[in-house]
Amino acid sequence: MSTVGKIHSFQSLGAVDGPGIRFVVFMQGCPYSCPYCHNPDTRPFSGGTEYTVEEIVEKAKRYKTYFGEKGGVTVSGGEPLMQAEFVAELFEELHKNGITTAVDTAGVRVTDAVRRVLRSTDTVLCDIKFPSDELYRKHIGTGIDTVLDFIEECNKTDADVVIRHVVVPGMTDSEDSIKQIASLAKSAKNLCKTELLPFRKLCEQKYKELGLDFPLADTPECDADTIKKLYSLI
Repeated sequence: MSTVGKIHSFQSLGAVDGPGIRFVVFMQGCPYSCPYCHNPDTRPFSGGTEYTVEEIVEKAKRYKTYFGEKGGVTVSGGEPLMQAEFVAELFEELHKNGITTAVDTAGVRVTDAVRRVLRSTDTVLCDIKFPSDELYRKHIGTGIDTVLDFIEECNKTDADVVIRHVVVPGMTDSEDSIKQIASLAKSAKNLCKTELLPFRKLCEQKYKELGLDFPLADTPECDADTIKKLYSLI
């Protein structure tokens, strides 16, 4: 019997979730509470709708003509690797149907199920949230070793790795911070690029609807000039 996963939502033609045009599956549930989280509605493990692997593969196949050579399916979240057994089975079935795979993750504790996912992953989008263990523990509630160990596990595979980092004014936008992120990114053997993502507050309405306080409500958004300047450092 097919494994069942809890899904928050789908995006049919995503352009910023990996190579080419992607069918994006947003998984339900995340153990982290990142201060700049744009999808707080995906955090609760109690939410979501159950889908089988076959149901999602059939959905993805409808968009296969749009994928071209580089596109495919990305699982995001939430934290997709909290449902690693489901993602592993999904990726294996997608490969059987000639569809490439990507996982958008914050990096989790490596288990046999996570290793199984990585064996069928073409691209890993890995978010390094902060440059130090101290900041990880302060803002995320876990140490930086979790994500670094995950990257080391990626090094045992052929998956391309894209390191992502959200640039938050007054929090992660210093030159030293970005240089440290770039140094950590280089630990990925198959590093394709490092992406600096500007902090935005488009999610504020979601927090209001959920009755949650947005931790960075008073923080200004990151402007394009800052991103351009920081890119020059890496």
